[in-house]
Amino acid sequence: MSVWSLVRFVHVVGAVMWLGGQLTVSALVLPVARRRLDERVRADLMRTLGTRLGIATVVAFVPLQLATGVLLAAHKGVTWASLADPGYGRLLAGKLVAFVLVMLAAGLHGWANGVGRRTLARALAVGSLAGSFVVVLLATALPAS
Repeated sequence: MSVWSLVRFVHVVGAVMWLGGQLTVSALVLPVARRRLDERVRADLMRTLGTRLGIATVVAFVPLQLATGVLLAAHKGVTWASLADPGYGRLLAGKLVAFVLVMLAAGLHGWANGVGRRTLARALAVGSLAGSFVVVLLATALPAS
């Protein structure tokens, strides 16, 4: 196993943590909380979970993804100009754009939730989750070597 396999592994684990966190909250915790908790308790639980996921994202996930992503791109010889090249460059550019949009949607979701804009918050949460799948889909299309 090379050091680059380890860097790629850490990059993938970071993505798994982010998408797994979103899926756990959206598909497992929220439906049960809606059925079993009154609105006030549910809102407090979801706010707490969202805050923790947000802190983990800012403190660990984004720095981890950026550091390992930059290392992997440098190892592949990616330049700003090569992001416009067909194949690997455009796939990576698409992944980067999707990643930025996902992070923006996630951040705006937290803001919308905090100011009581529930419909907007829900739409942003769905957009962030869907966008995360797009990021992972594009990542799997990138050749490993």
